[in-house]
Amino acid sequence: MAVLAGCRIFSQAFRSQANSLDGVGRLQDAVNHALANKIQYVRSAAHGGTRQYSSDSKSGDDLIVRYLDDEDSGIVVFGLNRPKAKNAISKNLVNMMADAVESVKKNNKVRSVIVCSMVPGIFCAGADLKERAKMHQSEVGPFVSKARALISELGNLPMPTIAAIDGAALGGGLEMALACDIRVAAHSAKMGLTETKLGIIPGAGGTQRLPRAIGVALAKELIFAARAVDGAEARSLGLVSHAVEQNKSGDAAYLRALDLAREFNPQGPIAIRMAKLAINQGMEVDLKTGLAIEEACYSQVIPTKDRLEGLAAFKEKRPPRFKGE
Repeated sequence: MAVLAGCRIFSQAFRSQANSLDGVGRLQDAVNHALANKIQYVRSAAHGGTRQYSSDSKSGDDLIVRYLDDEDSGIVVFGLNRPKAKNAISKNLVNMMADAVESVKKNNKVRSVIVCSMVPGIFCAGADLKERAKMHQSEVGPFVSKARALISELGNLPMPTIAAIDGAALGGGLEMALACDIRVAAHSAKMGLTETKLGIIPGAGGTQRLPRAIGVALAKELIFAARAVDGAEARSLGLVSHAVEQNKSGDAAYLRALDLAREFNPQGPIAIRMAKLAINQGMEVDLKTGLAIEEACYSQVIPTKDRLEGLAAFKEKRPPRFKGE
C-alpha cells in the first residue's frame, strides 16, 4: 500500500512537470510504464555581482518580479516590497505572488527563482496582523488556506528556488523560505516560527517543513518556545545551507543566492527539473519506491537533445549549450 500511495503522489506531481516541459513528449505514459515495471519488482522483492534586471515593476508594487538578462538570463527574482509593513503577508501580496508563481511555472526558459526582499533589514515579518485584525473570523480560515496553498505552489515549482534571507524571517516569512529548495541567510538575520506567542500555531507548512529541515526534536523546541535564531545558529541547525557576513548594502544573502543560481544556470534544465522531482517525491516514500521514481525520472532525460549535447560537449572538450529540449 505504501508503494502504491507513493506512486500515486509521484504520478500527480509528474503530470504537472510533464505539462511544463517542451520537447520531452508524452511523459506520463512513459512514467506509468516505468513505475509499473518497478512496482512489480518491488512487490516481488519486498512482498557575486550587482542587481541588473531586464525589466522593472512599479516602485509601489508589493512584489517586484524581475527577469535577469545577459549571462544571468533564466534567473528570476521575486522581490518582496512592503517597506511600511516589513513585507508582512497581506491579501494583495498573496495574490501577486500566486500570479508570479503561476507565470514562472509555465515558463520553460526560467532556470531558477530567487525569493528576496527589496526592503533593507527584513525578509518577511509574517502575517499582516493589522490586516488580520480587521478580518471577520469567517475570513481568517480561507485566507490562511490561500496563503498555505501559495507557499505549497512555491515549493512545487519545477525549477530550483532559493530564499535569500537578509533580514528577519518570522512566522509566515520563514514558512515561505522553508518552501524553497535552498536557504541562504546573513549572519545578522533572525529566523523563527513565533506563532505560539500569539496563541496560534504555524499555519502555512511550518509544522511540517521545519522538522524535515532540522529534525523533530529541534523543530518542536523552536516552535514551543517561539524562539528566533540568527543566521549563524540557523546554519549550525541546518535551517539554512549558507550563512554569510552582511555587507554595507544589506544584500549579502541575495548575492550568495545569485552565485548559487549562476552555478545552476549552465546545467541541463530538464535534468535539474527531473532531479528535483526525484528528490522531492523520493523523500516522501520508502527507499525502493524512491528508486523507482529515480528510474522513471532518469528515463525522461535519455531521449532529450540536451543529453546528446552533453555527450558531444564532453567529447569536444567545450561547455555544453543546453536548450531544454
